[in-house]
Amino acid sequence: MSAIEYQGPSFKLEDLWTDRRWRAISIQILALAGLFAFLAFIVNNTINNLSLLGVETGYGFLAEPSNYDINQTLIEYDSRSSHFRAAIVGLLNTGVVAIAGIIAATILGFTVGVLRLSGNWLISRIMYCYVEFTRNVPLLLQILLWYGIVVHSLPRPKNALEPLSGIFLSNRGFSVPAPVAEPAAWAIFIAFVIAIAAAIGFGQYAKRVQEATGKIYPVISIGLGLIVVLPVLTYFLSGQPISLDWPALRGFNFAGGMTVTPEFVALWFALSIYTASFISEIVRAGIQSVSHGQTEAAYSLGIKPSWTMRLVILPQALRVILPPLISQYLNLTKNSSLAIAVGYMDVVATIGGISLNQTGRALECMSIVLATYLTISLVISTIMNWYNKRVALVER
Repeated sequence: MSAIEYQGPSFKLEDLWTDRRWRAISIQILALAGLFAFLAFIVNNTINNLSLLGVETGYGFLAEPSNYDINQTLIEYDSRSSHFRAAIVGLLNTGVVAIAGIIAATILGFTVGVLRLSGNWLISRIMYCYVEFTRNVPLLLQILLWYGIVVHSLPRPKNALEPLSGIFLSNRGFSVPAPVAEPAAWAIFIAFVIAIAAAIGFGQYAKRVQEATGKIYPVISIGLGLIVVLPVLTYFLSGQPISLDWPALRGFNFAGGMTVTPEFVALWFALSIYTASFISEIVRAGIQSVSHGQTEAAYSLGIKPSWTMRLVILPQALRVILPPLISQYLNLTKNSSLAIAVGYMDVVATIGGISLNQTGRALECMSIVLATYLTISLVISTIMNWYNKRVALVER
């Protein structure tokens, strides 16, 4: 008797709506098609209306000279550079203040969050006042406040403060020595990368040893030692290929070195302390979500309070802390667009401000700004979500 092969029911066109599985796919396809059709209609309608008004469209203006200066640049730029280069300068300025703000806000937020739970009444009350005051005052007012403090409290360049030799503080900015790299400086960069990789590898090794035997290595001190010592040794062994360009007062301002503008300092400081107040509450809630029995168990084993917080409580609290922490990082990045209030030339002030006014290409300029913030936010969200999955509790 020959075997009869079973064949499933054949597909019919009406299955796209009558079959539950096919219906779900069909609805999603129709929804996406409708969305794309709507967007195409909006774009086409906008282009047609602009054409009727005689308004040119396109991104060709990016190749034209910008004809304006930018007060802080990380790459070579002058008024003869293109609008595209001005947009790159603004993007880099946005990235610098966002990254610096995220680092400072994270450190300050975690510190304040832990101190909020301190048994010392005075410290706990001081942190409480800081959090309640900072997060209930609009960020724009804080940016303007700190900008006014920096500009009006510091002296003019002629009477600049010099807290350390070669570092000058004035109302024109903070002038510090600038590194000047020679061709052999690449060896120091390679040593720095190797040191970071070695520190991460040692941290993984120390974690495995701790899980297997309970022995704890000083991971932080050894890691920092590697990151500092190896590049320094490479610096001297390679013949000191990095020199310093020292700032000096010439005329009414400082020449040479590197100047950190008051606009950047005010924006960075305001973003950091404002976002840190929200992060501190997230950290406090995360720590309180961990059962107090974990702390008592650690103390019963003779673990010091500082190690208990770092090795027992915080690793468990991170699972609660990370999701809202991602939102605060995104908020800080987007809030950096308030830089235009103090004249810090970020991507909003360059391509979304002066370039827009000079060229009249509002649609194109704002689309670039929107795409920039969307891309930055997606990158931050992707990195943090990846890390969140790494520390998430795995059920068995």
